Amino acid sequence: MLHNYSYWEQTEFVNNADVIIIGSGIVGLSAALYLKKQQPSLKVLVLERGFLPSGASTKNAGFACFGTVSEQIAYLKRSSEQEVLRMVDYKWRGLQRMRQNLGDENIDFHQYGGYELFVNNEQAQAEESLDNLTYFNNLLKQTIGSPDIYAVANDKIADFGFEGVGQMIVNQYEGQINTGKMMRALLHKVYAMGTLILNECDVTQIDRSGSQIHLQTSKGNFKAAKVILATNAFAAQLYPGLEVVPGRGQVLVTKPVAGLKLKGTYHFNEGYYYFRNIDGRILFGGGRNLDYKAEQTFDFGHTEMVKQQLTCYLSEMILPGQTAEIDYWWSGIMGFGEDINPIVKEVKPDIYCAVRCNGMGVAMGSLVGEEVAQLLLDTL
Repeated sequence: MLHNYSYWEQTEFVNNADVIIIGSGIVGLSAALYLKKQQPSLKVLVLERGFLPSGASTKNAGFACFGTVSEQIAYLKRSSEQEVLRMVDYKWRGLQRMRQNLGDENIDFHQYGGYELFVNNEQAQAEESLDNLTYFNNLLKQTIGSPDIYAVANDKIADFGFEGVGQMIVNQYEGQINTGKMMRALLHKVYAMGTLILNECDVTQIDRSGSQIHLQTSKGNFKAAKVILATNAFAAQLYPGLEVVPGRGQVLVTKPVAGLKLKGTYHFNEGYYYFRNIDGRILFGGGRNLDYKAEQTFDFGHTEMVKQQLTCYLSEMILPGQTAEIDYWWSGIMGFGEDINPIVKEVKPDIYCAVRCNGMGVAMGSLVGEEVAQLLLDTL
C-alpha cells in the first residue's frame, strides 16, 4: 500500500525515531516515560494498532492488588518461597511506582482493601487459606513492611449482603484505580515529555537492514535504531517463539445500584472471578477457567457460558434479592504463561520485548516498562 506522506510527515513523524515502541498500554508508555526521563534527547515513537490501547490496559478492572492468599498458595505449589516473595515485591513496587509517576488523585486511587471470598462448598480451600494466614503475613512482611496484611473478615459478609459466602479474608493494603483516568494521565505525561504516539498503526513485520530496524505497518514503513515490543499477549503474533498465551477476560458493569454496600475489590475462586464498586455500580468479570481453550484467543467478544455464569453469580451471590441491570459488556486480552515472571529480554539484536504480565498489568506494568527501557539504555 502506498501512502502519500509529505516531506514534513516523513521527516518529523514516519522516519524520525531513535526508538520505536510497539504498544501504547501501561508497559509501552512506562518504557517511553523512563527512556525520556533518562535521556531526554532520545526521539521515541509509539505505534499502537488500535484507536485505543488494544489489549487490556484500558479494559482491565482497575485492581491495585498483589495476590490473594489462595493465589499465593497456588504460586507456591509450582515455584519457590523466594520466587513468591520476589513476585509480590515486584507487584507491590510496581503499584507504588504507578502512584508516584501519576499521583493518586489523577488515577482515582483508593485503598479500600481487597477481599477473598469462599463460597459454602469451598470449605477445604478456605481452611487451607486460613491455615496459611500467619505464614504469608510473616513472609510478605519483608516487602510490604507490616505483619498484618491478611486477616479474617467473616464479620463483614453480612454487611456486604453476600449470599452463600462462608468465609472471607481481607487484605487491607489492596486498592483500586480508575483505569480510564490512569491511562489518560499516563498518556498526558508521555506526550508532555515529547513522545509521539500514532494510533491505528498495526505492525505486521519487523526486519533488520544494516544498522536500522524496519517495521512494516498498516500505514507504511517505519525505521529506528532500536525497537521495544510491548504488546503483551499479542507479542506471539510477531514472535511465535515467545511463551505467551492470550487469555480473554469478559467483564460487565451494572447500572447504578441503589444503596450499594460494596466498597473495595473482591476475588473468589483463586482470583478467576473478581468484582468491585465503581461510580455506584458493580464491575464484575472473570470465568476464564470455565473453558481455558475457548478463552485462549486474540478475538474480543463474549461466550454465552461465561455471560450466564457471571449473571448468575451477580444475582444470586453478590446482589441476592436485588435487581441489577447490566449496562456494559466488554472483553480484554491478557498475556499468560506457565512461568509467573514477565518476559523482559532482547529477542533479536536491538529488538526487545516486555510481555506476559499474567493478568497483573496494573501492578506490574510500570516496572516491566522501566526494566525493558533500562535494558535498551544499557546498550547505548
